[in-house]
Amino acid sequence: MRMYDIIMKKRNGGELSKEEIDFFIEGYTKGEIPDYQVSALMMAIYFRKMTEAETLALTMAMADSGDRLDLSGIRGVKVDKHSTGGVGDKTSLALAPMVAACGIPVAKMSGRGLGHTGGTIDKLESFPGFTTALTTERFIDNVNRIGIAIMGQTADLAPADKKLYALRDVTATVDNLSLIASSIMSKKLAAGADAIVLDVKTGSGAFMKQEAEAKALAEEMVKIGKNAGRRTVAVISDMDQPLGFAVGNALEVREAIETLRGNGPEDFLELCLTLGSQMLMAGGKAESAREAEGMLRAVIADGSALGKLAEFVEAQGGDGSAVYHPELLPQAAIQEPVAAPESGYLSRIVCDEVGICSLILGGGRETKESEIDLSVGLVLYKKVGDYVEAGEPLAVIHANDADRAEQARARYLRACTIAGEAPESTAFIKGILR
Repeated sequence: MRMYDIIMKKRNGGELSKEEIDFFIEGYTKGEIPDYQVSALMMAIYFRKMTEAETLALTMAMADSGDRLDLSGIRGVKVDKHSTGGVGDKTSLALAPMVAACGIPVAKMSGRGLGHTGGTIDKLESFPGFTTALTTERFIDNVNRIGIAIMGQTADLAPADKKLYALRDVTATVDNLSLIASSIMSKKLAAGADAIVLDVKTGSGAFMKQEAEAKALAEEMVKIGKNAGRRTVAVISDMDQPLGFAVGNALEVREAIETLRGNGPEDFLELCLTLGSQMLMAGGKAESAREAEGMLRAVIADGSALGKLAEFVEAQGGDGSAVYHPELLPQAAIQEPVAAPESGYLSRIVCDEVGICSLILGGGRETKESEIDLSVGLVLYKKVGDYVEAGEPLAVIHANDADRAEQARARYLRACTIAGEAPESTAFIKGILR
């Protein structure tokens, strides 16, 4: 088998066999096939697309390119949740304790943030002493003992995807549905869950800006999951403005805690209940979304979800008392309001610009080596559709540097549009695909 023949076959519109896909993934992972040949194949795939069978074969080959996490030692149905990312997306911080408190084991691998979207691990490190550097044995033991554990992604999990994505990123071949879906799903399958619930974002703060694109990606990933023998559901949710009010690591942790206390923002709570309901149904704990939502609301009301968060933080070396005393979390020295320049309705917030504001303040990474300031970020006071008086705060900047605070304030104002009429309201949950 020759890489040249595989490239030519796909260039000419042919369908690659499982054996051909296995050959190039294995050879590329081992360094036996050069970048320039795989670049040529990626460009051929970009233009000629992939069939359902090809997409599944690529996903499975990448999932098998390294270690697979064996979760068979964990009792019960393991349900994983994955988000395609966005601004203020702190969902795992509240959702995982809610689901675990209902009796579904949560064994999750998470990553760090790069660019304007934050990573779950960075947010959790707002708890002093918290670590995700767990051995597999401790990871499994924690899930069996308290129902929840989160560990960092290892380099040996789907290494072919990591190498292939880096190449696609510099060869203008990222934007292909099959390649995007197989990249996400290869890591999810290698992580060992029995069922997968996907949160696919759409809007100005999401990777998929248009709802039709998000739906197409969701359909592609659900097909892969089902073809791989996993129960898979996708929820399409809005990311045309930040999720909740808080953007920034410790600030988002505080908002997750408030949500578990029953005082969370409506959109964030709606997302947690929707995703959580799908997780409970996938895990066999509820027959319907209505029954599942009742269970999730109950563990918030009786405090067991909040208690589960504290238990989880302590089990991974963190200070669980910060769950009950959020003032112990990192706090910025400067809190500066962003005043509305005029009266009217907030008709638009360019969502990814808000993420960049947090990045400017030090709440994100420009490079992998960047140090994050866990205390900085923004708290929105007004969301799209709200009326604001001139001089009233649109948001409050949390900063440790006055110059950065001013840059973020000016950028946030440019991201907001104030109009004379209220914008049309749209559904927050755009759809659920099975």
